[in-house]
Amino acid sequence: MNVGIFRGFRAILYKEFIVVFRDRMTLFFMFFPPLVQIIAFGFALDTDVKHMAMVVLNEDRTVESRQLVDAFVNTGTFRVVGEVQSVGELSAAIRRGQAYVGLQIPPTFTRDLRAGRKATVQVLIDGSSSTTALQALNTAIAVAFRKSVGVLLAETGRTELPVEVRPQVLYNPSMRAPNFFVPGVIGMVLQIATVFAAAMSIVRERERGTLENLMVSPLSRWGLLLGKMVPYFCISMTMALILLLILRWMFQVPIQGSLPMLFVATLLYVFALISLGLLLSTKAQTQAQAIQLGLTLLLPSVFFSGYIFPRETMPWIFYAISTLLPITYYLELMRAVVLKGAAFADFWRHLVMLGVMGMVLFLWCALRFRRKIA
Repeated sequence: MNVGIFRGFRAILYKEFIVVFRDRMTLFFMFFPPLVQIIAFGFALDTDVKHMAMVVLNEDRTVESRQLVDAFVNTGTFRVVGEVQSVGELSAAIRRGQAYVGLQIPPTFTRDLRAGRKATVQVLIDGSSSTTALQALNTAIAVAFRKSVGVLLAETGRTELPVEVRPQVLYNPSMRAPNFFVPGVIGMVLQIATVFAAAMSIVRERERGTLENLMVSPLSRWGLLLGKMVPYFCISMTMALILLLILRWMFQVPIQGSLPMLFVATLLYVFALISLGLLLSTKAQTQAQAIQLGLTLLLPSVFFSGYIFPRETMPWIFYAISTLLPITYYLELMRAVVLKGAAFADFWRHLVMLGVMGMVLFLWCALRFRRKIA
């Protein structure tokens, strides 16, 4: 591969491996932050909110009212952190952040319940956090619904509900948050580490003044770019393997699908990321500029790729942007293979898209680099 369009590939490959393994800072940022991020995010990201602080204003003070409070606590969503004596204290506790939820039971609660009238309770919810507010709202409604059904069954003498729904959750029956988030974290940390490292490779040569030496040497631009890519490709694939081992053995996420398909998807994804990083390096003049360009891709990748929010709920313009991000296809592939046991026939279009994106970015990078050295 030292002749033709790949002239100088072996020489630049040998040089780049030496530079990478001598640059301890680059190796540190390619390995240490991704490991910390997957462990931290894997344990921290959980949409199933439990044990929210709740204050109670129980103006009824009866057995029935205490049973209602116990019903809220027994769901596991709430925990009572204190009792107050007035509505003002109830609102103040939520405003000061001492509790997320306030439960007010009026003095007529048991009397209305025993008389067959509608017994009303009020639940105040801190809506400043939509995730906790939605969880609290749904749980509160569910508690009231179960209480109402129990009373109606007792009054009618029935022992069973007229209609019973038997839901079955597929692919993640335990509804574990790590099963959903950790595959996404792998795609995210791979993007951060790979794009930044690849973007720095040519920028570092430019800042050190060695890029001009490469320009006048008998290297082809294809040989130079491939020689720059391969070391980071090997390091990124090694990191991906380590992250998959953490996913399987630390977070106990079962991999239901084909490991070869997962390997091919990761290979194409890493190729696209390195090509993207090299493309950014042709635009940046300094390492600070390369970092800023890389950061512009970070937030769109987090919010538009389906990593946290479903893409189908986005306005069409942001959904269109998401189709231009390699991480969008990789996340869908990861979750499909890991959780659903998807086969090649199910998601071959995603593999094709990743391959096409990688080739387009690589060719674009080569053309820009040609104009740089022309």
